[in-house]
Amino acid sequence: MFVDLPQEWAAGVAAKLVADGFARFDGIMKRAQLVALGASLGRTVPHRDSEPDGVTTLRHRGGLAGRIGFEGFGNGPLPPHTDRSGTPDPPALLIVVCGRKGKGGECIAIDGQRVYADLILTNPEAAQVLSQPRTVLFGGASGYLSSIFEHTPDRRIRIRYRSDELAKFSPDIVRWLAALTDAVERRTIQFELEPGQGYVLHNHRWLHGRTEFTGDRVMYRLSVNPHAEFAIPSGFEAPNTAGVKP
Repeated sequence: MFVDLPQEWAAGVAAKLVADGFARFDGIMKRAQLVALGASLGRTVPHRDSEPDGVTTLRHRGGLAGRIGFEGFGNGPLPPHTDRSGTPDPPALLIVVCGRKGKGGECIAIDGQRVYADLILTNPEAAQVLSQPRTVLFGGASGYLSSIFEHTPDRRIRIRYRSDELAKFSPDIVRWLAALTDAVERRTIQFELEPGQGYVLHNHRWLHGRTEFTGDRVMYRLSVNPHAEFAIPSGFEAPNTAGVKP
């Protein structure tokens, strides 16, 4: 269900983020509208690849995609990941808007809460091991040492993940990664975006990626830390698995 931006604007998006960590919307036809929505939700967090307004334009840029960490500028599949995993405090919200469709390039999204609940039911030892501190080095030698499931002092869980060369896994957890991959695949949703449509997800809870595409597909990305008054929580509560099927 799409948030009615003309009626609800940032408050409607924030309500969905509080409930689910994910919101879809329509009607952002101009870059300035995306910037305005981001400013209404929170403070823009500049990215390595963003322009002065904080927006990153994602399109196929040939050989650039062959560099480690630049796969978003290719047209191949982009495996599920969280953004800025190599930093101590990754931005909380990721806003993505479709500027132009290609052929293929469907968005994929995975709720980390459901992945964790899935593991608790199907492989609880994997959930425990993948929560051990200092078991993954994200972002290369100068990156951040953490875990895939980070348990916070306020009894919430934050997910941090990537599977490319910028993630170095401790030998102690390598054997459990297959169980994680299986759970991620079971919980993956896939959808198309039309021009002007987009989504906001909580980067401490949801993984995202895309399928491969051809053509001149253009997406716009903006990272934001939410205003405190929206009370959007980071990560997720340890789930009640009673209603979750293996």
